[in-house]
Amino acid sequence: MSALAATAPLVRLTGVTKVYRMGDVEVQALRGVSLAIAQGGLTAIMGASGSGKSTLMNIVGCLDRPSAGRYELAGRDISGLSRAALAELRNRTLGFVFQSFNLLARTSALENVELPLLYAGVSGRERRRRAVAALGRVGLADRLRHHPAQLSGGQQQRVALARALVMEPRLILADEPTGNLDSTTSAEVMALLQQLGHGGITVVLVTHEPDIAAYAERVIVMRDGCVQSDHAQQPLRAPEPAAAASALPAPTTAAARPVLAAPTGAAR
Repeated sequence: MSALAATAPLVRLTGVTKVYRMGDVEVQALRGVSLAIAQGGLTAIMGASGSGKSTLMNIVGCLDRPSAGRYELAGRDISGLSRAALAELRNRTLGFVFQSFNLLARTSALENVELPLLYAGVSGRERRRRAVAALGRVGLADRLRHHPAQLSGGQQQRVALARALVMEPRLILADEPTGNLDSTTSAEVMALLQQLGHGGITVVLVTHEPDIAAYAERVIVMRDGCVQSDHAQQPLRAPEPAAAASALPAPTTAAARPVLAAPTGAAR
């Protein structure tokens, strides 16, 4: 990790609150959350239903805005960005992995991974090259033309991970990524996430499973919209899956990628 990354966290929240209004009723989902997450490594966020962990993930992922407080990504306050600028930021700086995989059923693994590149206006030849490389990184170079129904749950999640990686993000947000997987396949997915963290990509994982959180270097526990505990730990080392043991080299560009500047005139 560079000295810059060590002194300037990739993610910093200061006094962040989030209030949802349902008619005359206010629900405080976050209550003055302050935390910082450095570049690289694997952080787990835990908490019971309604604890605020998903709201926290949505704010970190630029899918929602704080009601109050400050959120900085790579040292830059993003609260003033327009919706279009936030969408561009998500596409080029963040990667998302979900419990339900969110793959398009009628398209191949290759085409699913190409989607973020398509939205970014990347040429067809370059899209294919980068998507093939991303699938190779997660051990699926021999499954390019397979559709989701032809893949196991673990393979589908690896396609989703390749899709998250294809834009070379600095931050990957994984929401219950092992929730639909058996224990062996879950360990394989966690091995890939650990490798990414060791390679310099910041991985933030939401989970309710203590055995999955055991793979993280840091565990943040939410309760009633507040950080109940935040501690470092010696992570359990996930066994490397045979198909991807040597397929996921450390990224060389992610830690150096700047956050895109907002378009001129961007407003909240």
